[in-house]
Amino acid sequence: MTIALFDLDNTLLAGDSDYMWGKFLVKNKMVDGLLFEKENQRFYDEYAAGVLDINAYLTFQLGVLAQYDKEELDEMRFKFLTENIEPIITTKSRQLLKKHRENGDTLVIITATNRFVTTPIAQALDVEHLIATNVEIKNGQYTGKSFGTPCFQEGKVTLLNEWLQINQLDLAGSWFYSDSHNDLPLLNVVDNPVAVDPDPKLKKYAQQKGWPIISLR
Repeated sequence: MTIALFDLDNTLLAGDSDYMWGKFLVKNKMVDGLLFEKENQRFYDEYAAGVLDINAYLTFQLGVLAQYDKEELDEMRFKFLTENIEPIITTKSRQLLKKHRENGDTLVIITATNRFVTTPIAQALDVEHLIATNVEIKNGQYTGKSFGTPCFQEGKVTLLNEWLQINQLDLAGSWFYSDSHNDLPLLNVVDNPVAVDPDPKLKKYAQQKGWPIISLR
């Protein structure tokens, strides 16, 4: 069974759900607006430059979850999905997923963005399997912490290998679609890497390697 892997932000989505969640929190006055927005932008810029400290970012981003009741957060997340995410799911993204689904491939979204944000997005895209940065819940509430390996850079390869072992699958014939040079560790281990609306570093690398470059916008 062939595995088709998809990055989420700026790949299947015409935007970054993690960054947009931060903007959503500011807009809805759930955080200190000026300070949070400044830090949110700083971390996004560091991600784009390939120098993000993923643990520092997770502490910043997930800390908000510990400040609110889980039911309230779930309501806000549904609002976020409806207002911010559904409009940036492109027709071409749905068509690509449909093509792999009709081919009988196993579809997997693999994303650095945390599972709190991405679970309903994967459901909206009708993708059953999600590999994402895990979020800790204790006594029915978010603690503001992550656990396990962050699903970022080499961490994506680590978590994917664990998932493959559990599901008794392998990477024979595998596909991976991504926009980001941060995903080069995983792009380099699949059989069919595809650059999607790539950032400049990934575009240059893909051109050198002769990888397909496509747009889902």
